[in-house]
Amino acid sequence: MKKTSRTRVVTGGAIVAALALGGFGAYSASATGEDTAAAPAAAGADAKNKNTTRSTHLTIEAATKAAQATLDAAEKENQRVSVAVVDRNGNTLVTLRGDGAGPQSYESAVKKAYTAVSWNAPTSELAKRLTNAPTLKDIPGTLFLAGGAPVTAKGAPIAGIGVAGAPSGDLDEKFAQAGAAALAK
Repeated sequence: MKKTSRTRVVTGGAIVAALALGGFGAYSASATGEDTAAAPAAAGADAKNKNTTRSTHLTIEAATKAAQATLDAAEKENQRVSVAVVDRNGNTLVTLRGDGAGPQSYESAVKKAYTAVSWNAPTSELAKRLTNAPTLKDIPGTLFLAGGAPVTAKGAPIAGIGVAGAPSGDLDEKFAQAGAAALAK
């Protein structure tokens, strides 16, 4: 029979109960309010608080739909590409690598999607800005080549779609825009 011990740790005014089972056991935390009389009242979150914001995020279902529409548009023109869809924060939601897409296309697609959402602009437009601000290209994780398209809702960026692998950035961007357009349907 394993020994079980119960400990309580107070952090930031909240009581956290942790259950440790043996040396390698499972650990569980609960904020159910055990001994709530001893805990100070937590500050309530006010929905009208001007210190918070709400943001819109693309669902995984919508990201997958956009990625597949992008890949379908490329395949109709016999192009072998990779597609990436990132969220508003640049986190990768979906990647699809088309049959025969080059090994460099995967990472390039992710970077194009990240770049498009970061500046809420197509990467072809951003590439033109390099003449006035050449150090933009030095920002980690970005790629200033055509092939990235932002996705917006109510004028704000919510995602980016990046495509790489077609013979030109113009084609890559055309396919990325097809994915963004699929979300409007």
